[in-house]
Amino acid sequence: MTDQRLVYEDVEGIFSIMPTPATDDASDPASEYTLDEEESRRGAEKLAHSGVDAIMINGTFGEAATLTEREWQEFTRIVVEAVDGEVPVIAGPTTLNTRTTIERMKYARDVGADGALLGRPMWLELSEEATIEFYRHVAEAVPELGIIVYHNPPAFKNRITPAMWRELAEIPQVVGAKYGAVDVAWRDAVEQIGDTVQLMPIERKWYIADQLAPEYANAAWSGSASCDPLPALRLREAIESGDEETARELNTKINATNTKFYPQVGPEAVYPESMNVRADDYYGLYTVALQKARIGGAGYIDPGPPRPPYHVAPDELVEMAAESGRDWKALADELR
Repeated sequence: MTDQRLVYEDVEGIFSIMPTPATDDASDPASEYTLDEEESRRGAEKLAHSGVDAIMINGTFGEAATLTEREWQEFTRIVVEAVDGEVPVIAGPTTLNTRTTIERMKYARDVGADGALLGRPMWLELSEEATIEFYRHVAEAVPELGIIVYHNPPAFKNRITPAMWRELAEIPQVVGAKYGAVDVAWRDAVEQIGDTVQLMPIERKWYIADQLAPEYANAAWSGSASCDPLPALRLREAIESGDEETARELNTKINATNTKFYPQVGPEAVYPESMNVRADDYYGLYTVALQKARIGGAGYIDPGPPRPPYHVAPDELVEMAAESGRDWKALADELR
């Protein structure tokens, strides 16, 4: 039997998500190679040394959708080499089809990645049956890599139901998920799968998940860790030690840094009226550009400009995202 590099027991703590640093000309569609290799190496080393429990790459603001194959391969290799086994590296091989996804999975395996942050083809919405079969085919083709299911319904056009999670949990390689909101569906899914798949909430929802199902809320994902991991790490310490008062206080402070970034956190009034965009829509429209602006505002990692076609975003929102990053960094400095 092939040894699996990432198993359920490994999915605990803070799974940080890293951007793919870009050269200054990355927003120009004529640019042929946009990977900032030096910053990629530096950022990966910095995160690994910070105390995070894993590094996930090439999700949405990791720009898996807009990298050339050469850029994707080089970034994956550089991060794995830079981390050098200090923490697990979860590659991001998602493509528009099963075959090229398997090719990327094999490349990630061969350069030493431990797992895969795996979305699913999104040109057309996949049926429930096709979704399960997709993950099964990929897992069978590359059984060495544990799979973190990337559950992003807007991006992948379908929602994984509790019943589907039960089927996915039967695939040995499926050990975790980058989950979204902690809600009734999350609770129902957890009840279906128990301790077979770790459904990771975002760090600012981890406190709630821990209140609902503490025995199963052992990990959280954090894109904000690329703004500075310290707030997420302090939250981890509080939750793992059972310090509910500190965890609740940190949760409140973490959410406060997001009031100008995530529409579901702050009141709608914080969004410029001139934008003519509903508060619950703007984030999905400009995710990549705003996430990179937020990380750039914090200054912990330099993500560089976004790559086309997702480089377009209103200046007002970009500045608000950068301000949110600065607020997160201020919280980190306060805690430090």
